[in-house]
Amino acid sequence: MLNQALRYFLEVANTGSLSAASVNLHVAISAISRQIARLEEDVGAPLFERAARGMTLTEAGRMLLAHARRTALETQSVLTAIGNLAGIPGNLIRVSCSQGLANDLVPTEVARFRDRHPDTRFALWVGKSSVATQLVAEGEADVAVTFSVDPTPGIQVRHSVQSPVHAVMAADHPLAARPSLSMDDIQRYPLALTDKGTMTRNMYDHSRGMAGVYVEAAVTSNYSGTLHALVRESHSILLAGYVSMAGRLARNNLVARPLIDPEMQFRSVQIQVMAGRQLPVLIESFIERLAHALDALREAELKLGMDTP
Repeated sequence: MLNQALRYFLEVANTGSLSAASVNLHVAISAISRQIARLEEDVGAPLFERAARGMTLTEAGRMLLAHARRTALETQSVLTAIGNLAGIPGNLIRVSCSQGLANDLVPTEVARFRDRHPDTRFALWVGKSSVATQLVAEGEADVAVTFSVDPTPGIQVRHSVQSPVHAVMAADHPLAARPSLSMDDIQRYPLALTDKGTMTRNMYDHSRGMAGVYVEAAVTSNYSGTLHALVRESHSILLAGYVSMAGRLARNNLVARPLIDPEMQFRSVQIQVMAGRQLPVLIESFIERLAHALDALREAELKLGMDTP
């Protein structure tokens, strides 16, 4: 279990100030400051850079923070396992995921997992890819299922499959019969894009920047379901990964066509966990199920490309 000094250190690191940590812990600032000073003496290095606007972690502090977060999570896992022996339910899995992966993939696998493990509870967070990763790095989520293009410090990738961007459109769209498309092809039609800051939107903006052209989207939204309905009812084109749309293509009379532009190819879907953390068996089982599901979707995506007329 975390000793008092590490608990105080974690709170200061998370809040960025002694005063905020004091309020949250209901402990005097002087007591927290003394514990931090003793901890710095024990490790032989300063853990914070102190300034009028707050406390910023040093490199040594960041290393200790990663250790403290892993220790806190593993301690909680042990306490949960002990509670289970006494009949106290505590099988909670916290999952953070990108919005596209929350359409079908993650909820479907959660439902199937609970069929086999009905005592398991899930807390699902949905939002931007970068935040999903950050939640795992900070110990606020156990597993992230998210799109990624770059490695992230403090994160271990447990499984990864390529997830290039596709052009999604109504089955009767003029471009629907084409086996593949380019960005130049689709820009003749209205584009439906997710908001700036999302992985797909960043890839689109980068692609157009490299080409020296830019076409303003006809519709943007922070909710992908709105864009699905839009492309179904018009000649608009949505940019999305097959893994985000696989369960919705047939239901919504949509088709997905791969984009040939290289800059739209380099994204992957990853299952991420905190680096160095020893995970409970239950979470490991859920990760294994997610990995099988991602592999199956990728195989279906590749087969779709071969079968497209």
